[in-house]
Amino acid sequence: MELWQIIGIIGVALCILEILTPTLFFLNLAIGAFLTAVISIWYSSIPGLIAIFVVLSSVILIFIRPILMKKESKDKQTGIEGKYIGKTAKVESDITKESGVITIYGERWEARNINDNVIPAGCEVRIIRNDSLIMYVENI
Repeated sequence: MELWQIIGIIGVALCILEILTPTLFFLNLAIGAFLTAVISIWYSSIPGLIAIFVVLSSVILIFIRPILMKKESKDKQTGIEGKYIGKTAKVESDITKESGVITIYGERWEARNINDNVIPAGCEVRIIRNDSLIMYVENI
C-alpha cells in the first residue's frame, strides 16, 4: 500500500469521526489529510508530510471552521431558540419572579419575570430565555 493511500484512509477515518460527532472539528482534519495525501504523491518524507498535515489542518481550523460554524448556526435554528426566544406571548395569569403563565402558539407555559415588578394578565411579554419548562419573560 502506498503512502498516499494510507493518508487517504486516515482522512476517511476522520470523516467517519465527524459523522459520529458533528462538531466540524474532524472534518477540518480530514480535509488536511486529503490535501496531504495529494502532496504525498510527489513528496515522500514522512516527517515532512506530518508537518504539512499539521500546518494545513491548523490553517483550515483557524480560517475555514469559523466560517462554517457561522453559516451553520444562521441557516438552521431549531428547538426553543428558533421557535420561542425573542417572540411575543400573552400573559394568562400574573407573572412574578415565582409564578405565572403565558400562552404562545396555543401552548401554555410556566413563566417567570426577570424583573421585580408584576406583569398583569392580558399583557404581552417577550420571551428572553428558558430553563427546562419555564420561560423567562420581560414586559414589552
